[in-house]
Amino acid sequence: MNKQPTKDVYQTLLESTRAIPWSIDWESKQFEYIGPQIEELLGWTAESWATAQEWIDRIHPDYKEEITNYCITQSESGIDHEADYPALTKDGGFVWIRDVVHVVRQDGVTKKLIGFMFDISERKQLENDLLAANKKLQAYSYQDGLTGLANRRLYDKTLDAEWARALRHQQAMSMILIDIDYFKKYNDCHGHLQGDVCLQEIARALENITSRSSDLCARYGGEEFVFLLPDIQLENAKALAEKIRLSILALKIPHGDSKINEYVTISAGVSSMIPSKNQSSTALFDAADKKLYEAKQRNRNCIACV
Repeated sequence: MNKQPTKDVYQTLLESTRAIPWSIDWESKQFEYIGPQIEELLGWTAESWATAQEWIDRIHPDYKEEITNYCITQSESGIDHEADYPALTKDGGFVWIRDVVHVVRQDGVTKKLIGFMFDISERKQLENDLLAANKKLQAYSYQDGLTGLANRRLYDKTLDAEWARALRHQQAMSMILIDIDYFKKYNDCHGHLQGDVCLQEIARALENITSRSSDLCARYGGEEFVFLLPDIQLENAKALAEKIRLSILALKIPHGDSKINEYVTISAGVSSMIPSKNQSSTALFDAADKKLYEAKQRNRNCIACV
């Protein structure tokens, strides 16, 4: 008949694993035991873990309050739980820990906590790498491949969000719709590769026009660009549109087949409105598009406003 393992055997098994066992008396908040593996992982000796306060003090400050409150609440309620957090090392660094906690109760009262700490640093790094990769992928999905500006997808998403915000706060929202004059003739005259270079130069100039983080400049399609300007009145949007027109003209990009100028020029339509409940966000674009058409009818290289 097999004999039951002795206490020493159990302890040897526990202390030979990478999981770090521990137990706390809940009433006194004293550590009854913590595996010696803790010193190899964090640098703190097992003897230095006297009370639960040492555990709290060795949680990264950014996570200390949240993790402490969560674990105390779960423990007092008798709920087994897990918590991931960066634990401070003795040399000033930190290691990501997963604490798996079993709550021992008697007559409905918490008496003891028994748990295991696991080093999840490698897993956390993989998660962070994956998150960074996903963010980069998302950024690419919102970026126009040729110009580096926001693309139509991000424009649509931002327009809907800013329109809803403007409606909620009853604030003005403005738009500038820009078209490069005689761009088809530019491509026919200078070639499509040079046409791409032209678009890139204009995009760089547009990026430097505004400094507000809330403004969005996007390539709408082909040779059209659009500015979304939350909380901007018509007069300010009009002034910005004129600044854009002059900035593009100042680039002095030669246009060998323009009917109006020796250099590349733009036309722009400007719209501004305070949203109402019976309007959709397309109303702002439609108004700017009509004014862009009007600017083109005026022989281009100009702006038209609502």
